[in-house]
Amino acid sequence: MKAKHERTIKRTVDPANLPVLSVEQQQMLATLAAKPDAAIDYSDAPPAAPGAEWYRAALNPLYRPNKQTTTVRLDADILAWLKSKGSGYQTRLNAILRESMLQELKQQAPK
Repeated sequence: MKAKHERTIKRTVDPANLPVLSVEQQQMLATLAAKPDAAIDYSDAPPAAPGAEWYRAALNPLYRPNKQTTTVRLDADILAWLKSKGSGYQTRLNAILRESMLQELKQQAPK
């Protein structure tokens, strides 16, 4: 079996050397560009919410934030409490901090 990096296919687009459009594609773009904005049907793509609404946007369920190694000094009793719940005390600490962060961000969000 090939290594993971050998199975990865990467594609890039050079903005200075874009793929050639067919005549039909060029005609579609020209027709759309000639229309005033009011004449374009956006019913299948409603306008994006104003900036104040983005705080409610849902994250991709597969999104995993990057972890960063750090040193944290905790009171001994807090560390003992976290560890007393079983393995995964660092994950538990992260979840507690994330919940607190999200509550604070929700309170700060414009209404």
